[in-house]
Amino acid sequence: MNISRIIMIASLVLLFAGNMFSQGRVINTTMPCRLLDSITEREYSIYLPESYDKDENRKYPVCYLLHGGNCACTDWDTFGRLRIVADSLIQCGEMKEMIFVCPEGNKNNMIWFNAPHWKYEDFFFNEFVPYIESEYRILGDRDNRFIAGYSMGGGASIVYGLSHPDMFAAVYSMSGYLRRQYMEFLKNDPSAEWRQQLVEDHNPIRRVSESVDEDIASWKNIDWFIDCGDKDFTYEANIDMVQAFRDKGINYQLRVYGGGHDWDYWRPSLIRALKHVSSKIK
Repeated sequence: MNISRIIMIASLVLLFAGNMFSQGRVINTTMPCRLLDSITEREYSIYLPESYDKDENRKYPVCYLLHGGNCACTDWDTFGRLRIVADSLIQCGEMKEMIFVCPEGNKNNMIWFNAPHWKYEDFFFNEFVPYIESEYRILGDRDNRFIAGYSMGGGASIVYGLSHPDMFAAVYSMSGYLRRQYMEFLKNDPSAEWRQQLVEDHNPIRRVSESVDEDIASWKNIDWFIDCGDKDFTYEANIDMVQAFRDKGINYQLRVYGGGHDWDYWRPSLIRALKHVSSKIK
């Protein structure tokens, strides 16, 4: 067992031990929906820190967590252990108290972007975020709003940051799916082609590479973080994303660790992401 793995296991033990003292909660629920065709309710999960129910006058920063393809909003807690990680980081003083919101981006149509028959990005920004930030005690300003995601959600986090730079102070992408690549689980899916084309249409590498000065100036105000495993099939695309940022003089952070495209990588990546976005709270 190498030294980095020993350190990570020790860190997790300390985190989970700290969890005995702090108890936030994760709620799996629904919200009214008008902007998604034929959908009247849409699922989401939300983490609320322990103090949320004790101090009714307090408002919190928020981070939106976007899941990967063929996954669900509940996966952040089921497989990523969101509540345990967040509680433990708060208890250990490694993270400030904040709210984490996990929207559903797979059910009905697996995509985070607008399609002719499925206006998901419109739903996210015009319906989902306003609902969440009015329903819960969220600060609701750019300096206290962040976005992160893994795989399909990591790519969408970058695209959302590029398209809405006035919305997020930081973007954290884990193993971001940034451009069309072969996906084994889509090989028999008749809807795969339009979905892959949407991904390519929103390719953030190309968008940054072909950008104009006005866009570059707005993107420089965002804290960009790219986190990817060295054996991940998205590795080359993520390095190309970093190169596009470099070419345009946009600051970023890059971390590459041993691992692939799975929860063995995303669990420790989630710890890094939560600590990082918390450090950006003003």
